[in-house]
Amino acid sequence: MTDLIVTADGTLTLGARTFRCALGRGGVRRDKCEGDGATPAGVWPLRRVLYRPDRVTVPATGLDTAPIAPGDGWCDGPDDARYNRPVRLPYPASAEALWREDALYDLIAVVGYNDAPPVAGQGSAIFLHVAKHDYASTEGCIALARDDLTAVLARCRPGSRIVIAAP
Repeated sequence: MTDLIVTADGTLTLGARTFRCALGRGGVRRDKCEGDGATPAGVWPLRRVLYRPDRVTVPATGLDTAPIAPGDGWCDGPDDARYNRPVRLPYPASAEALWREDALYDLIAVVGYNDAPPVAGQGSAIFLHVAKHDYASTEGCIALARDDLTAVLARCRPGSRIVIAAP
């Protein structure tokens, strides 16, 4: 099993390698809720990898992969039946677009947070994705430089987990 260890000071360790990462603007919290901008502390499975095929080739990883397309989104509306699930845009409830102009979602690992089953209001759309050049805070995700994310995903297999330590 491959564990990715994330600390509240913004590092991700995989085996002997350590990478800089960006975390949520709300810090790392055990009591995450929708809209707080926090990264959820705990141990979470990595579900699959999504990629933007016009910018990224199919990533080398042991996880399941799927391309995203224009119109793909992720529901973040706590009162909706598709909360914390992929949706097609436009969508009647609040949903985040996965096909973005910036490069942040060109490569995404879906973190299995609050998804089995989703509990309304406990947070949605927690991804491992590409970081901004300055490693600016995320809305709750974990973000790495694209080359680092590619290297990390290459080591992931079914059963890989992300371990996010509370401060």
